[in-house]
Amino acid sequence: MIIGTGVDIVEIERIATLIKRQERAIKHFLTTDEQQLLHGKSETRQAEMAAGRFAAKEAGAKALGTGIGAVLSFLDMEILPNHLGKPVMTIKHEVYSKLDLDPARIHIHVSISHSKTHAIAQVILEDRSMFEQPR
Repeated sequence: MIIGTGVDIVEIERIATLIKRQERAIKHFLTTDEQQLLHGKSETRQAEMAAGRFAAKEAGAKALGTGIGAVLSFLDMEILPNHLGKPVMTIKHEVYSKLDLDPARIHIHVSISHSKTHAIAQVILEDRSMFEQPR
């Protein structure tokens, strides 16, 4: 059962400018592992990847119904590729506790895309408990 959905779009140039002006700023919305993904990439690709993750985290916050703030920060969420390159979002267990959600039952679907100028992301939170078979 879908329990939340969120969508966000961001201008890639806005994130590129932020990275150029304040390199430290990226540490406020990308985890250490996410930052590592940017190493060795062109400036253009770094901006696309950072903007996509920024949009996905905003979408995740919307799907949770909290927004970014007291309950949830950008660093409480992490988006890393799986073995096929698909983005996989994880959320810290403390956040699930604050929202009275069981992380074992929640599946997060995330999709990130970008054009030359914008990055967009959609996040769907699914409660898988209804699929459990009674024993």
